[in-house]
Amino acid sequence: MPPATRRRPVGAVDLTPRPGAGGPAIRTQPHPVADETPVETTTRLRPVPARHPARAAAAAACVVLGLGLLGGAAAGSMLSGDSAAAGPSDGFTASRGLWHSTPVDTLFPPTLKGIGAGPGGADRTWTRVGVAPDSTCTGRLDPMLLRALQPVGCTRMVRATYTDATSSSVTTVGMVFTEADPAAMSALHKRFAAEGLDRRTDLMPGTYPVKSTDAASFGDRQRASWTVSILTDAPVVMYAVSGFADGRAVTDPQPAAVAMEESQTTAAAQAGLGHEAKGIEERVERALRKNVAAAEKP
Repeated sequence: MPPATRRRPVGAVDLTPRPGAGGPAIRTQPHPVADETPVETTTRLRPVPARHPARAAAAAACVVLGLGLLGGAAAGSMLSGDSAAAGPSDGFTASRGLWHSTPVDTLFPPTLKGIGAGPGGADRTWTRVGVAPDSTCTGRLDPMLLRALQPVGCTRMVRATYTDATSSSVTTVGMVFTEADPAAMSALHKRFAAEGLDRRTDLMPGTYPVKSTDAASFGDRQRASWTVSILTDAPVVMYAVSGFADGRAVTDPQPAAVAMEESQTTAAAQAGLGHEAKGIEERVERALRKNVAAAEKP
């Protein structure tokens, strides 16, 4: 038989000279032999040209495509984060519109129960006497407080006023819905805490007097105690300010955190107006958080 058709013994090592080095040419596609070890896996002493260029190109393309898909998936994970991380951000954005998508009785319940919220752990009950139309912050907040909130902006503001069971105190509670993202809200929260901005009398929030109610004469001069809270899990600034229902002016207002101290002897502290402001603000904030949690659900 001619050398080109001669069968090589099973397992033999191909020692045929390289192409161009002389000697007979090598068949690139030898006839298969049953149960023979593939030539590609036989130990060689020199490189052998690929027998199927098309297959090599396809394999290379698959490798490139696979690496591209893996790289794209990794980049997508880095850019968008996992679903758990995206959820709170989505809820944060959704809660920005709660001021118009939530029923007023849910934002400001008609009655608030303050179990142990009064001085000495006494129970309190507050009744809503009026809800203000939603508005901008300009003209509704003192200029200095408005300036302090400028880094987060103001999308909308809603307010309501409550009176206690004895009709001796009145309290306005409000929410400022901001334009800020979580980072900006956290920064403002830290600034208020570090600089004590929530205790400055020139940053007291405004009141909402309601005609023909116990809060009819509740104006700026009647403000006795207040609290301001910068939320970090929602784009909202909460506040509450309290005073006497009889319309008396107060010359020494105190932040709620100070008025609630047992050692305080001011009229606001003795009347529990610090407890009134803090107690109402906390309960309205709880109601808001329930709505924020609902907004975070898909």
